[in-house]
Amino acid sequence: MSPLLNKSEQVASYLLEIGAVALRPQEPFTWTSGIKSPIYCDNRLTMAYPEVRSFIAEAFVELINSQYPDAQVIAGTATAGIPHAAWVADKLNLPMAYIRDKAKGHGKQNQIEGLITPGQKVVVIEDLISTGGSSIKAAQAVQEAGGEVLAVLAIFSYELDRATEAFAAAEVPLQSLSNYTVLIDVALAKGKIAAADVELLKSWRSNPAAFGV
Repeated sequence: MSPLLNKSEQVASYLLEIGAVALRPQEPFTWTSGIKSPIYCDNRLTMAYPEVRSFIAEAFVELINSQYPDAQVIAGTATAGIPHAAWVADKLNLPMAYIRDKAKGHGKQNQIEGLITPGQKVVVIEDLISTGGSSIKAAQAVQEAGGEVLAVLAIFSYELDRATEAFAAAEVPLQSLSNYTVLIDVALAKGKIAAADVELLKSWRSNPAAFGV
């Protein structure tokens, strides 16, 4: 890691280097919802790069040790949060669980796999925060099982107002290792985007509809 980069900048740099994040302001991507977006993010690619995934896991560990030292369980969101939760739980020597988007339709019909018992303090690991809906749903599943959600921690956040408002309404703390603002700065410094595109990219974060639907 370059000594000139802090952890948030280094995560953004890694994501750009491996192609987990791409910025295309002049030819926006189309999300499943139909929203036009200048950014594409697939953090599953981090699994293929030992140096990157190890750095991310260590960053999560440092954050948990400093801000959530009472954590008793690390829970990953299915599916992309699962491997990162496993690596973090292993480093912290803590129990690990994962949370499905909905309960299974057979067997014990579990939504949570592993074990979360009433009263346990849980940190939820997510790969990406867009609108926040699926992450909040996972946190609520933990709460319904009797667990206390200390926070949802993500690798990356688009920083959309909709997500910020949703987490505030659900009273679930949210933190990400890196985010859209930092990514734009790093991308500009690395020559991944032109200076003329910066304002356009920033406008999307505050008003996604500006790029069309």
